[in-house]
Amino acid sequence: MRMNGVRYGIAAVAALVLLAALWTLRPSFGPSEPERSPEEIAASIHKKAIVIDTHVDIPSFLGSGKYDPGLRGSFPIQVDLPRMREGGLDAVFFIVYVSQTERGAAGYAQAASEALAKFAAIRRMTDIQYKDEVGLALTAADVRKLHEEGKRIALIGIENGYSIAKEPALLDFYYDLGARYFGLVHNGHNDLADSAQPREKLGDRPNEEDGEHGGLSALGREAIGRANDLGMMVDVSHSSRAATLAAVEVSRSPVIASHSAAAALRDHPRNLSDKEMKAIAAKGGVVQIVAFDEYLHPVPEEKKAARRELAGSLGLTSLDAVFGADEETKAKFIEGLAEIDAKWPRASVALLADHIGYAVKLIGIDHVGIASDFQGGGGIEGWSHAGETPNVTAELVRRGYSQEEIVKIWGGNLLRVMEAAERARQPR
Repeated sequence: MRMNGVRYGIAAVAALVLLAALWTLRPSFGPSEPERSPEEIAASIHKKAIVIDTHVDIPSFLGSGKYDPGLRGSFPIQVDLPRMREGGLDAVFFIVYVSQTERGAAGYAQAASEALAKFAAIRRMTDIQYKDEVGLALTAADVRKLHEEGKRIALIGIENGYSIAKEPALLDFYYDLGARYFGLVHNGHNDLADSAQPREKLGDRPNEEDGEHGGLSALGREAIGRANDLGMMVDVSHSSRAATLAAVEVSRSPVIASHSAAAALRDHPRNLSDKEMKAIAAKGGVVQIVAFDEYLHPVPEEKKAARRELAGSLGLTSLDAVFGADEETKAKFIEGLAEIDAKWPRASVALLADHIGYAVKLIGIDHVGIASDFQGGGGIEGWSHAGETPNVTAELVRRGYSQEEIVKIWGGNLLRVMEAAERARQPR
């Protein structure tokens, strides 16, 4: 009996120990916390990430009454400081774009003039008008510092090397004004490189016939070397396939495609082939997938014709013309665009995520980023202005990307490439 009593005593003690353990662990048996939605997760990620959009176009009168970046703007404004803050869009590369015209003294002078007007507009915003709200970043370290200070961040990219004419030394001047990436070409060949989209009216030779330069000219190679020496990233978006591959090979530092998509999902001259994306990644670069309707899915010729007819009928034949139009004209344009988009729907955030997912699978999470091309034709259903930026993040959450991966895609990868370009800089 004594032995039985001992057994019972031991059992009682064991039961008490088990109960104590269960009591200690009681939270795990209580009601679980409600599962967070993708939107809630996206909001928390935006608080930790440095969210960078690598391509936003501007008119030359940024900072004027027609486009005051400090105020919440109406059409066609897609990026302003209030909506950047609301949408958790921390940093934007504002673009010094110049149009491609017939080459010659007059064209070169006009291109340089256009470029300087846009540099001045950006610097006016960051150095004078809104210096307490937005800072100009000249290095990756600047980006991080400004982010810690809670400021919005402006960076500058050049689109179309036509702005340097035949003088790579002009890059030094543009670098001093704040440019930190250099896009070789736009629509139409220039003296540096062949374009992905030759312009027949400028007499451009088709890329099927090796273009004008077979990719890069000797001057283009010199310009890339100068950009490397300055610590400026080289951008291959808008370049022909041959020019892209040559630029990757020639550059001493990783290159970027600032606003492109995957040709495997949408066969368009502006999109990157698998070979190009793999080459960019192998060199350590990054492909910024762009929210541009026609690059994400096929757009019927009827829709493009309808848009051209609408814009032409209202005299809106350039970005400056759209920004400078009166309110009645803008209202007519908005109404017309809505009717066109209702008939032929725009690409969605989900489709953007498909292109991102394809690139990630092909070249790895460390070599993919995001761009909008806002105010240059960009904008899709769900991400039509800076304030809707979290919708992209929420879609990535739904696709199963981790916080660490999303932080890389939204800016971490770009900052790594920017730092690599800075390390390649040579003393002047």
